[in-house]
Parts: sequence; structure tokens; C-alpha cells
Amino acid sequence: MRSLRTRIVWSYGILIVLVVVMLGSMFVTLVWNYYYSSAVGSVLQRAETEAALHNRMIAYEPMREKARYMLQNMSEGTAYLQLLTGSGVIVVDSNGLGGDGKLAETPDVSRAISGGKGVWRGTDPLTNERIAAVTLPVKQGQRVVAMFRYTASLKEVDTTVRNVLWITLFVGTVVVLLFFTMSVLIANRIAKPIRNLTRVAEKMAEGDWTRRAAPHDRDEIGRLGETLNTMASELTRREKLKEDFISSISHELRTPLTSIKGWSETLASGDPSDVEELNLGLAIIDRETERLAGLVEDLLDFSKLYAKSIVLHPESLDIRKTIEETIRQFEARGQRESIAIVGTGGDKPLVAEVDANRLKQVFINVLDNALKFTPRNGTITVSADQDDGMARVRIQDTGSGIPPEDLPHVTEKFYKGTSQRSGSGLGLAICKEIVELHGGSFRVESTVGEGTAVTIALPLIRAQQAPQPQL
Repeated sequence: MRSLRTRIVWSYGILIVLVVVMLGSMFVTLVWNYYYSSAVGSVLQRAETEAALHNRMIAYEPMREKARYMLQNMSEGTAYLQLLTGSGVIVVDSNGLGGDGKLAETPDVSRAISGGKGVWRGTDPLTNERIAAVTLPVKQGQRVVAMFRYTASLKEVDTTVRNVLWITLFVGTVVVLLFFTMSVLIANRIAKPIRNLTRVAEKMAEGDWTRRAAPHDRDEIGRLGETLNTMASELTRREKLKEDFISSISHELRTPLTSIKGWSETLASGDPSDVEELNLGLAIIDRETERLAGLVEDLLDFSKLYAKSIVLHPESLDIRKTIEETIRQFEARGQRESIAIVGTGGDKPLVAEVDANRLKQVFINVLDNALKFTPRNGTITVSADQDDGMARVRIQDTGSGIPPEDLPHVTEKFYKGTSQRSGSGLGLAICKEIVELHGGSFRVESTVGEGTAVTIALPLIRAQQAPQPQL
């Protein structure tokens, strides 16, 4: 298969040759017609002028008088003049030489013998010279009694036309070569970056995601290279995400499963009458099972968000109600862990178009994290207000805080930080995705030793203006 470069060069080459040949042919035709038409026209003009002046005077004179009159009155000028009989035999020429009975058989003479005006351009059979010839009949009534034949050499015209042809051919060749060179340069400029992109794509297809396309101009090929690099970066990120996913899930599943398996074996081989050990083991199994269930739910949510297949069921809802329900749900846990959960909110309703279950999932995840990292006798404050058309929910704890190096990454998928109590690394990432699907924003602020604050902003439904009374 021919390369793109070859096809471009041949396409441009054929197009250029056709254009140059067409324009060159038109130019040569115009030059050819101009010079030869001018030569013939000049001879024809003189012939018609002299015919109008002299033919009537000599029409009834004998042939000898016609020859004398021609030599005395008509021989001056650039054209070569011949007197012919009515049958085409040369009588005398403008040099005073006789024709020795030679017969002129060119088309112009044949036409004049028939009584018409003969015009011809070609090679004279008597002199082998290229000429332009005009033959006009001299008539007595309707009978042709003599003919005057005017001829002019085309040698200079042929030389001029030949030079123009050579110049045209030279210029056409130069133009073709110039444009052919330009087509090669253009083809190389197009094909070279495409070949580079092809090599990079082949390496990527082999699994080498470190390869990148070289920067190019900001044209279609440059944007294609940028797109290829972006795709490679995204695929690299997804490949790393997949590896992190497998590693994290393997670790997270192993711990509760090992605990469940261990306690199951302990209870199976232990003393059934030991109620304390039995209750402890069942409690741990229940807790680890709940942990597994939560992890599976996170994974299901993550897979839906990752595949962009999660479906929201929005409804108009005062989100303060969802906040209150979530706080009541965690009050018992807060009391057990000696952590105060304080809810504050304004008097104005915060009505937004949200999926109640998904929004509650966000609040539960954030509050669960706050309880997990807040020490005993700590405080978690949940506040809700509105600002610039947005409902802003702020959940702030007095926990250990997040190190500065971990803070920018806490909402990334599978990022678990340096804390020993970190989970699967999916909770905050899922929360951020859900909030952004609602058209809101999710921001985490933290200071080590002072605590962490999560701010959730959601667009409020704009109140419709009351109709104005008609006058």
C-alpha cells in the first residue's frame, strides 16, 4: 500500500501538471493565433487594398500590360507579388522574373481559380519555404482572367513562435518542479508527524504507556497528538486506578474475612458454655460483616460512578430535614463514644432539587469519618445556611486533622493517607462525585491538631416571583 506521503505527492503532482499543461496550451494557442493571424491579416489587408485600387483598371488589359502595370505600380512593399493566369500558371513576379510556365497548385490558388478569395498558410511546394499566401482573382464579368498572389515569409514569425514555445516549456517545467518540490515538503510536513503518532500509538498498543507524542503546531495534527497524549495519561491513570483498586480491595477484604474466619473457628472449637467468649465472637463477626457490607456498597457505588451509570432521582426537598435525620441516626453512637454532635441551622428553608437517599449517604459518610477521627470528649458541629443562591452545609470536628501532604488527595479514589484508621479510600471520593452530580461542590479543610471541616454546597431552587396585579 502506498504511503500517505506518496499519495499526496502524486495527487499534487498530477494536479499541477494538468493545470500547467492546460494553461500552457491556452497561452501557446493564443500566441500562435496572434502571430500567424497577424501575418496572414497583414498580407490580406494589402491584397484587398491593392485589388480595390488596381483590378478594375487592368481587368480588360492583355496579360503583357497586366505584368507591366504590376511591375510599375504594385511591386513595392514587403509582400512578394506574383501574377498568375486564370488557370494558375505563374506569369511574372515582383522581381521581374518569369514563371517559366510553372503552375501554382496551393489551396489559395485553387480557391481563386473558382472565383473566390484564397487564403493559405503553409510550405510553398516551389520554394519549400513556409509562407502566408493570399490570392485574389481579376475578373472580366464572371470569368477569371488573371490572379494576383501575395506571399510573405513566415520565417521570422516561426522563430518568434518557436522561442515563445521554448520559453513557455521552460517556465512550465520550472513551475512543475517548484510545485512538485513544495508538494514534497508539504507531504513531509503532514506525513512525518503522522508517522511519529503512529509509532507512539503502536508502542501504546504494546502496553508502553510512557510514550508520548512530540509537540506539534496548533493544527489538526497537533491537536491529535495532544488528544493521544491525554488518552495515554487517562489510560495510565485508569491502569493505576485498577491496580490500586485490586490492591486496596484485596487488603480491605482480607482483614474482616480473616477476623470472621478466625472467630468462627474459635467459636466452633471453643466451649459452648462460655457465654462471654461467645458474645464477644458474635459481636466481632457482626461488626466485621457490617464492615464488609459497607465496603461492598462503596464498591457498587464506585463502579456506577466510574461507569457514569449512576441515576439520580431528584425531588424538591428541604435539606435541613435530611441533616436532622442523619444527626439523630448518629446521636447514640456519639453518646457511646463521648462525642457531642451539635446541629445548628437558620430559620429559612433550604429547598434544593436533590436525590434524598444519595444526599443522606453523603452526610452519613462525612459524619462517620468525623466520628472516626474525633477523640473522646470531642465535638462535631453541623451547620446549614444559604449564600448567593447556594445551600452550604458545614460539618466540622475537633479531631486530629489531616496532614497537609494528604489533604489535596483525600477525595481521590483509593487514597488512604497515613492514618492507621483510614478505610477503603472510597468514601470521600464517592461523596464528592455525588455532590458534583447535583451541580454542587465538595471542599475539605483541615488543620493538624485542630480538626477538619467539610463544606457541601448545593444549588437552591430559585423562588418564583409573585405575579404582578394587572391594572
